[in-house]
Amino acid sequence: MKILVTGGAGYIGSHTVKELCRQGHEVIVLDNLSRGHRGAVPSEVRLIVEDIHHRDAVRTILEDEHIEGVLHFAAHSQVGESMSDPAMYYDNNVVGSYNLLEAVRQAGVKYLVFSSTAAVYGEPAHTPITEDMPYAPTNVYGQTKLMIERMLAQYSRAYGLRYVALRYFNAAGAAADGTIGEDHSPETHLIPLILEAALGQRQSIKIFGTDYATTDGTCIRDYVHVSDLADAHCRALDYLAKGGDSQYFNLGSQHGFSVRDMIETTKKVTGRAFTVEEAPRRSGDPAILIADSHKINTITGWTPHRSDIATIIADAWNWHSHHPNGYNDKK
Repeated sequence: MKILVTGGAGYIGSHTVKELCRQGHEVIVLDNLSRGHRGAVPSEVRLIVEDIHHRDAVRTILEDEHIEGVLHFAAHSQVGESMSDPAMYYDNNVVGSYNLLEAVRQAGVKYLVFSSTAAVYGEPAHTPITEDMPYAPTNVYGQTKLMIERMLAQYSRAYGLRYVALRYFNAAGAAADGTIGEDHSPETHLIPLILEAALGQRQSIKIFGTDYATTDGTCIRDYVHVSDLADAHCRALDYLAKGGDSQYFNLGSQHGFSVRDMIETTKKVTGRAFTVEEAPRRSGDPAILIADSHKINTITGWTPHRSDIATIIADAWNWHSHHPNGYNDKK
């Protein structure tokens, strides 16, 4: 199948491109490189530097290249930034996605797989979180993703576009072969921050809150390996190609690990000692977030295979220790 991957030079997008190529799909990446990395795109994959806001240009690409399906990753994804600059998030995520959907509709593309987030649920009343739980995003990032999901549902009803929205929990890790990994600026994700401490690139790692109602007092989260996420996108695409109806799925390992678990496992995997500081809770951090991923398992057969925390951290360490400056293309 010939696939366009928007945001394919980003973290999860690039790992999905790698898996799509492994499975024999013909892939084109569309990325404006505002936050993606040219080095994350395989040399054999065509990269078009373009913005999803440019509807006519995107429609021309879809038509000229005879694209059959779109995987949509292009978005800003930092929670704190979304609260301090909501206009940027509504413009980039929502307006950009609207223009992409219009290009897809006008070009007659059949399938779309959307990179969504567990942030659409906000602070759930209980865990594990199932797809039928209420939507109550507590930040602008989650709001934008929910708005896009609602657009997709309406486009599906009105125009026949079939889609899958994949709601990630905590994406982590790197490609097992060490060729691509996680490189954000600024970095906000826990595992890369811990690894920066292990590499001596930061003085310490902070634990925000040690008095939660959990086994060790720190927050518990569900981590899923980025390669498992890539596999889920490919399965979602295959599901649509085989005639599947529009769906939304949670993607998580269904296991929770505390902040202290992640720190202690990192020390074991890396063999490095580093300073850990305790700090007050951050506002809005739920004690426990764990996914229920039975729905996607039942419908597509997806099961995470690399999402134990030792493998996640080992793969991430392999990438970060060999690429201490990431893709080394910071502007």
